[in-house]
Amino acid sequence: MPHSGDPRPIGVFDSGVGGLTVLSELHRRLPHESTVYLGDNARAPYGPRPGEEVRRFTLEGARWLLDQDVKLLLLACNTATAQALPQVREVSPVPVLGVVRPGAVAAAAATRAGHVGVIATAGTVGSGAYAVAIGEADARIRVEQQACPDLVPLVEAGRLDDAQTDDAVRDYVGELISRDPAIDTLLLGCTHYPLLRPLIERATGEHVAVVDSAFTTALAAEDLLDALGGRAPSGRRPVAHRVATTGQVSAFRDVAQRLFGDALPDVEAVELAHV
Repeated sequence: MPHSGDPRPIGVFDSGVGGLTVLSELHRRLPHESTVYLGDNARAPYGPRPGEEVRRFTLEGARWLLDQDVKLLLLACNTATAQALPQVREVSPVPVLGVVRPGAVAAAAATRAGHVGVIATAGTVGSGAYAVAIGEADARIRVEQQACPDLVPLVEAGRLDDAQTDDAVRDYVGELISRDPAIDTLLLGCTHYPLLRPLIERATGEHVAVVDSAFTTALAAEDLLDALGGRAPSGRRPVAHRVATTGQVSAFRDVAQRLFGDALPDVEAVELAHV
């Protein structure tokens, strides 16, 4: 990338609406950067799917974003990162960031007792990606994981604060902490989960620090653009944001407006060609 700056957009991929938490942090930290977001809502959730299927779907989404001439590609989906990051990097002519490593490093830095809990999809838990990444950051840390298969469907349905969602969060968090009561840091290992953060913090109590991979991934993107001299030149052209979904536009917009309000761009409907 030229050190004079790169005005091309940042591409953000997720299985659905969860990556909007990363997109929101990108807009906050990098207000001069244009973005293109793609949510594969038609095939969400990715968590219960076989790894080969996740890899195929993720490659389809990545190729669509690369066709939009992005300068950086973020896999803002933990399951996609855990299952498909190496494959996407193989086909991408631009740098690719996942969400696992930034979140793992932040959790390792946050824990005081050396006991970290991870809540994530079944696919991410099964991959062991967070346990490996946290161990690479600090091999002394004990990691306990909890698969939460009900949470992504509830978020995708826009049920961010109802009684069933609250009960599900309490059950998952309670089960995790019952296995290791010394947990003092909880890593949200799915980008959908920050949308449930108030419920999660109520379930953990004040003694547990909640680490959000959306924030840490946006910070990693900022650092990478700085290292490559790839930030967009400020003030030279208007910032443009695009948001696209493979699913139902109205349902996507309903959840997205909770994050962006009136600032939400028009939502495009797209179809992904099979690899």
